[in-house]
This record gives sequence, structure tokens and C-alpha cells, in this order.
Amino acid sequence: MYSLLLAIIYVAFISLGLPDALVGAGWPVMHQDLGVPIAFAGIITMIIASGTILSSLASERVTRRFGVGLVTAVSVGMTAAALVGFSVSDSFWMLCLWAIPYGLGAGAVDAALNNYVALHYAARHMNWLHACWGLGASISPFIMSYALTAGLGWSSAYQIVGVIQVLLTAVLLVSIPLWRRVNPLVPAGHAAEPGETHQGADEPTGRRSAHVPLAQALRIPGVLLILTAFFAYCGLESTAILWASTYLVTDRGVDPATAAAFASLFLIGITAGRFIAGFFADRVGDRRMIRGGFVTVGIGVAMLALPVETDVLALVGLVIAGLGCAPIYPAIIHSTPVNFGRRNSQAIVGIQMAAAYAGSTLAPPLFGALSAWSGMWMLPLFLAVLTALGLVMSERLNRLVRQH
Repeated sequence: MYSLLLAIIYVAFISLGLPDALVGAGWPVMHQDLGVPIAFAGIITMIIASGTILSSLASERVTRRFGVGLVTAVSVGMTAAALVGFSVSDSFWMLCLWAIPYGLGAGAVDAALNNYVALHYAARHMNWLHACWGLGASISPFIMSYALTAGLGWSSAYQIVGVIQVLLTAVLLVSIPLWRRVNPLVPAGHAAEPGETHQGADEPTGRRSAHVPLAQALRIPGVLLILTAFFAYCGLESTAILWASTYLVTDRGVDPATAAAFASLFLIGITAGRFIAGFFADRVGDRRMIRGGFVTVGIGVAMLALPVETDVLALVGLVIAGLGCAPIYPAIIHSTPVNFGRRNSQAIVGIQMAAAYAGSTLAPPLFGALSAWSGMWMLPLFLAVLTALGLVMSERLNRLVRQH
């Protein structure tokens, strides 16, 4: 039962990533068919982000009320319905309408699954599961490309992914009893580091504990520190994904095709890095994974900024930064029950998801505004500030936890 449920969760994480790149991959064609400016893609993504933030904040109450299995199944069902809705939309306002259940479903399932894995599975699985998310996000542009090159239209790509999500919803509905029956012990990997303590680790994982209100969760010592670190990490990741290629072309004079290839390697570095990190995450421990990840990102960003004749250092630095990003997100989530107690983890993971989406949504346009004022040369500096902020906040949390 334990292995079967884990396999279902792996498939669910691949499915979580599938829709994430569809809008970006198809928008060059979609906006023409819908007769709207290309900049309107930002409206769609803002609606989706708003929904994910709201549902992430509400996830603790909803998950305690209905259980992880049902919340996951219903949330994936909502995203499936939204994707099918996208596929039949012939106007921009319809896309905006369907973006609402898309965002609400994505945030709830993300928070519920991440907390469940943090509570019940070892650190290696958290890394591999997030690598599966990257795999799903990498597959969806190919689905869109196939639909467009085959003359099927962008709507067919949404139909294909929507059908996949519908099938997964059916599997998740059938598997709901497994979520109640499988309740593995907290893995030994949680105690891998000196100074780590299981606050509330003696609480029975199967017992329904009291709801933790948002205001109460925010007052827990260290929560604001990890929220700031998570905001900074997701902001630097999304900013690098969006602007790295433009920086290489405009500021470093790199050929556009080469810049695009290495910008994609940043994402590949994150995905591959998570697969690699999974093999030693349990031995190294979450805190060292976070620290090492931020330091590695810093090295990559420094290489990106070096004013040297050759572009090789900048290109390699971008790949190194991607590898450094790999373990940070999974390790922050996986360490939540250790840092704040199992009873509080669902509430705090939900807030962390909201902080993550806020960082991913706000940081790239903020850098865009700054670069319009001062120039694209600021990208390494902007990324360095976010990296330093994430490292400092996570280290302050480590000291706080050791004191307790």
C-alpha cells in the first residue's frame, strides 16, 4: 500500500507540472486567434497566481476538513475542468473565467501534497517528486509544439493535457481509501542533522488536530523568516527563467540561439539537480541542502556577472545557478514539520506556497521595471540580492531552531 500510494503521488506531481508551461508555449498563437495584445498573457497568469495564493492560504482548513486524498482528487479535477474549458474557449474573457478554477485547484493540491510528503516520506522522495514536477513542465511545451505543427491548433494541446488530468482524477478518487490507510512513520532522514528537533513529533499523525488560524501560524517563531527565504528563492528562480536569455543577448552579446539554449539548461539543471540531490538528501539533511543550494546559486550568479572577454563563464554560471536552485524548494518544504511541528505543518506549508507564488509573480516584473530604468546589466545584482536574502533568512531560522 505504501509503495502504491507513493507511485500515485509521483504521477500526481508529473501531472501538476503539465499545465504550467502551456500558456507560455501557446500564447504566441493564442493571442492572435483571440485577437488580443500579446501582453494580455500577464492577465491570465495573474488570475491563476491569485487563485493559487488564495487556495494555498485556505489549504490547511480544507485539508483538515476533507483529508488529503479528497482534496487532491477534487483539486486535480478542477484543473482538468479548467484545461478542457481553455480548449473550448474562443474569446479572451472565457480564458479569464477558466483561469479561476485553474488557480484555485493548483494551489490547494500543491500545498496538500507537499505537506503530506514532508510528513510521511524521506527527503529523497521530496527531491524526486519535485523533479517529476519539472519533468511534467518540460513535457507540456512539446505537447503544444506537436499540436501546432500537426495543424491541430493550440486548443488540442489543452484537450490532451485535460484528458490526462481527467484520468488522473479518476485514479485519485479510487485511491482515496489508501490515503487513510497508509500512515508511514516519519522517516529517519528527518533526524539527520545535529540540533534538529521534532517539535510535536510525538503527535499521532492520524489524529485530527485543531485548526491553526493564519494569524496564529504567522506568530510562530521563525515563520516570517522562512516565508521571506521562500519568497526570495522563488523570485530569483522565476526572474532567471524569464530574463536570463535577454540578459545574455543584450548585455553580453551572446548569440540569441545560444542564449536560448543555455536559458533552457537552467531549467534542465533544476530538474536534473533534484534527481541527483535525492540520492544524498537523507544523509546531508535539509539544512545543509538549503545552505549549499544558495551558496551554489551565488557562485553561478558571480560567474554570470564577471566582466571577462569570453562568454563561457557566464553560460556555465547559469547552469551552475540552476543546479544550485535544485534542492532549495524541496528542502524548505521537507524541513517544515521539523522546524515548526507536525501539528502546524499544513498551515505553514500553505502559507509557504502563497509566499512562493507571490515571489514568482512579483519579482520578474519588478526586475523588468528596474531594468527599463537602469539597464539589463542589473540582472546578476538583482539575483545576488535575492540569493543573499534567502541564505541569511534560512540561516537565521536555523539558529532560532537550535536555540529551542
